Amino acid sequence: MTATDRDRDILARTLWGEARGESLAGQIAVACAIRNRVDDGKTKSWWGEGYAGVCQAPYQFSCWNKNDPNFAYLSGAKQIPFRELAQARIAADQVIDGKVPDPTGGATHYYAITMKTPPAWAAKAKQTLKLGNHVFFKEVP
Repeated sequence: MTATDRDRDILARTLWGEARGESLAGQIAVACAIRNRVDDGKTKSWWGEGYAGVCQAPYQFSCWNKNDPNFAYLSGAKQIPFRELAQARIAADQVIDGKVPDPTGGATHYYAITMKTPPAWAAKAKQTLKLGNHVFFKEVP
């Protein structure tokens, strides 16, 4: 699949919204989980199509929910700090361009360990990686 400039921008903004405090490696891991959804092998995925479709699918990445405080930044109403967005763009480009291996082992889900309670789906899924403040999973029921 060929990624558009919009796909790259939406992925970078999603990385900022979901993982702005993480290292470049942490943002790459989140981007790989998103890429794994994009490349799930289905013609019409319920996760959405393409990077923008997957990132902005309703209730998949909370930073895109209109009631999330990050949404004002992601939608352009407020400006994302340049250096933070620049790192997210590097991670997005490296993942989209296939320049980095998937450190998540095929994960399609993750959650931030800062959550008070892990999501229910995590109990039956296969954990593949813990990196920074995120735990990654595949085979999510």
